Amino acid sequence: MAFESLTERLQGVFKNLRGKKKLSEKDVQEVTKEIRLALLEADVALPVVKTFIKRVRERAIGHEIIDTLDPTQQIVKIVNEELTEILGSETAEIEKSPKIPTIIMMAGLQGAGKTTFAGKLANKLIKEGNARPMMIAADIYRPAAIDQLKTLGQQINVPVFDMGTDHSAVEIVANGLAQARENRNDYVLIDTAGRLQIDEKLMEELRDVKALAQPNEILLVIDSMIGQEAANVADEFNKQLDITGVVLTKIDGDTRGGAALSVREITGKPIKFTGTGEKITDIETFHPDRMSSRILGMGDLLTLIEKASQEYDAQKSAELAEKMRENTFDFNDFIDQLDQVQNMGPMEDLLKMIPGMANNPALKNFKVDEREIARKRAIVSSMTPQERENPDLLNPSRRRRIAAGSGNSFVDVNKFIKDFNQAKSMMQGVMSGDMDKMMRQMGVNPNAMPKNMPNLDGMDMSALEGMMGQGGMPDMSALGGAGMPDMSQMFGGGLKGKVGEFAMKQSMKRMANKMKKAKKKRK
Repeated sequence: MAFESLTERLQGVFKNLRGKKKLSEKDVQEVTKEIRLALLEADVALPVVKTFIKRVRERAIGHEIIDTLDPTQQIVKIVNEELTEILGSETAEIEKSPKIPTIIMMAGLQGAGKTTFAGKLANKLIKEGNARPMMIAADIYRPAAIDQLKTLGQQINVPVFDMGTDHSAVEIVANGLAQARENRNDYVLIDTAGRLQIDEKLMEELRDVKALAQPNEILLVIDSMIGQEAANVADEFNKQLDITGVVLTKIDGDTRGGAALSVREITGKPIKFTGTGEKITDIETFHPDRMSSRILGMGDLLTLIEKASQEYDAQKSAELAEKMRENTFDFNDFIDQLDQVQNMGPMEDLLKMIPGMANNPALKNFKVDEREIARKRAIVSSMTPQERENPDLLNPSRRRRIAAGSGNSFVDVNKFIKDFNQAKSMMQGVMSGDMDKMMRQMGVNPNAMPKNMPNLDGMDMSALEGMMGQGGMPDMSALGGAGMPDMSQMFGGGLKGKVGEFAMKQSMKRMANKMKKAKKKRK
């Protein structure tokens, strides 16, 4: 994620405040100095840094501790609120036209990702609003861009209007809009040309296209990896075209992330979307408050929940919950869940959206091994349909055949099946409400748990079941501590030891709190 280094630096700054009763002026000066350096290292534009630090200092100096917040929490709260303010405060939606079509024009330098983003946005509009978009290929200087847009259109079943490279961009857009109105397309996405740098010829063409199309939105697509230059690019395009919003692409890359903090403050125009990967589904609506939380290492549960709800089928999830309860979860279900989890994005990114996990030292070098996932798939693929549905059939001779067919060792196959069976039993304990059984499966002595934990046996588990059902199977990737079935390895992960122990403790704590609240509500 683009903000990892910034998150790490800020977390280090906040640690220096631990143990203090009140924020003195000297404390604030020292802390804001470190924050200033962290922001500059993250490629945030200097004018933005100055404004930000000034606001934080004004609010923090002499600030009394209120609402039981210690100085660390107080400064984090102030920094969080000011970051959210700089990022735009509120989520900015696409401005829809009162009459169809809504016209969205893409602009930006060459290589920023305009064409790919057009496809992603069209797909998002279809998935979230049952829209009927059309895309116009108006980049007449790069035939490859036209071909790329056509390929994306075929992939998501969206028509692409083009006239090749022998006509002007204005002519192509005029004819494309006429066809869109005739076909009653409710959105038109115009993919325009870019340059390696801003020049008058490019701007003149874009101004002509704007004058003809009268777009409802002019979205400036910026490559997050260009650092401080992003602010200059955004400023110039805004002066020339009066853009309505910004799109930050490649925000998942190895970049310092300062572009997001600079662009909004300098242009006054909202960031509307981010590109988070290469897949057609790797696009997120930009939420300033959520991004601020991510930067500060506070997680982003709302986005995680949204990702889950987009990828998980409600009916399938209900069926899966029933299978867990009845202990009939099989290898076909495992592969189906594996597909859905992978569709949500890299596991390491999903884990960092959980509050408290973003800057956990044990997660720093964690990365899911895609080769391990492929090995698990190969094992299941080497089973017969009957074996996938009934794991009890897997005797030693069958396991040897599966090992040979999947390119794994007999030991690897045995371990995978053992982990799978242990996980089934554990999940059945969760879904039945038998917490003692679940903890024993994880290698935890129920009698050694804190005495003030609520007794969950016999309690109404509907809230927990709903949580499991809506989200599919529990987050098994995080359950890999000592004495527990190594579910992380089933998914190709590597979360063991301290991370597994931490995740288990956090899960148990959250579960206990949830059950306490549910019990109070019923009373």
